[in-house]
Amino acid sequence: MLEKTYVDRGGCDVDLDSRELEELFSSALSAALADINDAGKVIILPPDITRFHSRAGFFTETASRRLGDRLGAVLPALGTHMAMTDGEISRMFGAVPREKFLVHDWRNDITELGRIEKEWVEKASDGAVNYDWPVQVNKLLRKNSSGGSFSLAVSVGQVVPHEVAGMANHAKNLFVGTGGKEAIDKSHFAGAAFGMERIMGRANTPVRALFDEGLRRFSNELPPILWVLTVIGARTDIEAKTAGKERGSLAVRGLFIGFGRECFEKAAVLSRKVNVNLMNEPVNKMVVYLEPDEYRTTWLGNKAVYRTRMVIADGGELLILAPALERFGEDLGVDALIRKHGYRPRAEIIAKAAADAELGGNLSAAAHLIHGSSEGRFTVRYCPGERVSRKEIESVGFQWGDLKEAQNRYDIKKLSMGWNTVEGERIFFVPNPALGLWAEKRRFG
Repeated sequence: MLEKTYVDRGGCDVDLDSRELEELFSSALSAALADINDAGKVIILPPDITRFHSRAGFFTETASRRLGDRLGAVLPALGTHMAMTDGEISRMFGAVPREKFLVHDWRNDITELGRIEKEWVEKASDGAVNYDWPVQVNKLLRKNSSGGSFSLAVSVGQVVPHEVAGMANHAKNLFVGTGGKEAIDKSHFAGAAFGMERIMGRANTPVRALFDEGLRRFSNELPPILWVLTVIGARTDIEAKTAGKERGSLAVRGLFIGFGRECFEKAAVLSRKVNVNLMNEPVNKMVVYLEPDEYRTTWLGNKAVYRTRMVIADGGELLILAPALERFGEDLGVDALIRKHGYRPRAEIIAKAAADAELGGNLSAAAHLIHGSSEGRFTVRYCPGERVSRKEIESVGFQWGDLKEAQNRYDIKKLSMGWNTVEGERIFFVPNPALGLWAEKRRFG
């Protein structure tokens, strides 16, 4: 497996502009193509619209221009998410030819490279689970007997704290983003059973170990993978004013490109500094806004729960403004399971998965139900638009809130990220939970 880092650029105060990003990426892509010495087609594996702020769309569009006819396909790493609409593709990927885009089907488009033994998984998870794990990817990525369809895969995305892997991206983009149902189910449940508060914001976790081992054992079955990893952070008010940007706008704090794991390790170190917000005191009232273009389901919107859970006080309240919420699961089958079981404490869901064959056969859904629970420690109050009723919200274990009333009181255009005082009430505001992780220092090792 090729090991080489081409770009290592980042820091907590770095603010890379589009010109710098294009120059660094274009140079790295040219060097990588020269190093693999193969004139075949290239496939790009970006995230979908739910990671719009990763700048993956920018890099995919840049690669499309640079590669020309060598661009074979763009396969958004959907994992379990809904397929992107034409409008979302245009918004995120600009001028990339529409005919290059393929849709990953996590139930049907899969090939299995091999399996990691039950004993290995049990040891890696500290005994949390005792099953084997399939190493699965989209079948387009597997080499065939004549060498495969693609000479290079370019995996693009953002490194940020994650509830399953600890830190998002790198091999996760491959084995979850283009993975299959069994692999996604088992990896997600392993993380939930191990305990997400022991995982989030950490680069080396049981689930990450699975991904790394899968890549170590079976990389010879895949094209060389060039990892293009960003670290994104919110600008301070002073930075935004100096740069002539909007208040709360996002900066690219780091860009790391290479073959191998080193680029991920460096990105994870920076993300820990940029995206993990350690606080001296708990928050009694947390208000989180879910952008309509990104969050239409609680499957995604529950980032508001697990990215803030380690800072919310016992007996506190999480108020989630979700104007575009239309259902619970991205997948309709998973949506039905969420409606059936609801967001319940970890021990209860583990017991339900053992007793209910349908839930036990959909372990990623079981993991998601654990991720979305406050474990009874604080109130989760969802304020949806008109597409989800109060009865539906309350049926899955959340409290309901009136969106118009909440938006009138908590005007997101006037709030700053962090502490605010609204009509004498002290609140903590997060404009997008995908930006990081918030934790009380005593809860984060």
